[in-house]
Amino acid sequence: MSAIPVRRITEADYLAIEEQATYKSEFHDGVMYPIQPPPDVIGMAGATIDHNQLKDNLTRALANALDGSPCRTMSSDLRVRVEATGTYCYPDVVVFCGPPVFPLRKRRDTISNPTLIIEVLSESTETYDRGGKFDRYKMIDTLREYVLVAQDRVRVERFVRQPDDTWAVTEFADPLGTLPFTSVPAEIPLATVYRHVEFPENPPHR
Repeated sequence: MSAIPVRRITEADYLAIEEQATYKSEFHDGVMYPIQPPPDVIGMAGATIDHNQLKDNLTRALANALDGSPCRTMSSDLRVRVEATGTYCYPDVVVFCGPPVFPLRKRRDTISNPTLIIEVLSESTETYDRGGKFDRYKMIDTLREYVLVAQDRVRVERFVRQPDDTWAVTEFADPLGTLPFTSVPAEIPLATVYRHVEFPENPPHR
């Protein structure tokens, strides 16, 4: 998400602008935040090849694993609405189980009942993905699992909703290990998640 808001608008304005825009934007509290626009728009660059590779690897692996189940896997073109706040987001990967719930009348481009959301971290979005964005995702009653995937090293963090509505986190960092999901019947080798991803020689310490 960009740190530079475009302008404060209504939800209806946002949806109308989105229909005509050449790039996607998220929306919260009256402000549109462009994501992955062309490089000449407000000085932002698009997603890296490694970010896209991770997203594609996860989407493909999950779709294959869930084939025949009631769960469906979508990439970042499907928008999610947080009903409690009126927030609109484009998760990198989203899985919903059972019939999709479309909160916008006569529109099939937005759902409000994700089961699993995955975000690929980048330097510009990590703080938001861990903080404010996750806080809003937590308000979605159907969400059972939230996964953060680093792109500069093998590291995946899995947050699972507990019966008391807290979230338990488990980290997976063994290149020879697997990433098991709890909300859907799937387990993916980390080698598959990170296939074709090239890491920097000296990744930042976290």
